[in-house]
Amino acid sequence: MKFRQISLMMFLLFWSIVFSQNQEVKITTTKLSDNVYMLRGSGGNIGISTGSDGVFIIDDQFAKLTSKIIAAIKTISSESLAILINTHHHGDHTGGNLNMAKEGVKIIAHENVRRRLENQNNPMEALPVITFNDRLNIFINGEKVSVYHVKNAHTDGDAILYFSQSNVLHTGDTYFQNRYPYIDLNSGGSINGYINAVKKALSVINEDTKIIPGHGSISNKDEYLNFLTMLETLRSNVQNEIDKGKSENEVADNSEITKKYDELNYSWSFITSEKIRRLIYQSLIR
Repeated sequence: MKFRQISLMMFLLFWSIVFSQNQEVKITTTKLSDNVYMLRGSGGNIGISTGSDGVFIIDDQFAKLTSKIIAAIKTISSESLAILINTHHHGDHTGGNLNMAKEGVKIIAHENVRRRLENQNNPMEALPVITFNDRLNIFINGEKVSVYHVKNAHTDGDAILYFSQSNVLHTGDTYFQNRYPYIDLNSGGSINGYINAVKKALSVINEDTKIIPGHGSISNKDEYLNFLTMLETLRSNVQNEIDKGKSENEVADNSEITKKYDELNYSWSFITSEKIRRLIYQSLIR
């Protein structure tokens, strides 16, 4: 299979293997403000807001983890589960939708997320009941949560969320901390859109903002800026090779393009240095 055929199926296969290798997944909780938390388990990081309006949830990982996720939430709040928002459609962020809906949670997502979940033949109950296009404000638990759609970044349905009072940003998969990102070209992702998404997120935060990345540990603006520099550097390096008439295979084989960040261990099991070079090449020639 050619690398240009990297798809959602492969991405989910990767995470399913990770999950199967660690059936005893533990959900860990990190408090970020008086009422905002990050939950880590297997898959995309979860954001939680608690308060008298109920529990507001960002992403829900895999279906098999729902009971553990709910148990973890109950250790920080006795309020009912109210709203769930999906940052995009990948299964490591939406796999628990059906279970959450059965708990009475209302699901929100960008309209492209609902469309893609429908196309995956998910049950109707697992689909968002509220969709948005460009921007959405949610007023919950004493603060405004600004939700921004960032176009054609990781996918075509990405959302980033900023908690105005808590000063917390959830990036979804527009941020893989200290890793090369997965740019899902088959789902509308692109290197240029990804860079623009990071720039948008950086424009709404400050030096004190706590960042929940799609994957990784709690982060900050400086680290996110370094991530942006990496993206822009690799884009420039690949574009220079394209301008010289280099082929995809020549770019993929040229380790000098990513050498600086390979030495910083940005390469990982799913997105190796060769894969990121291919993904950026494919994105730029489209």
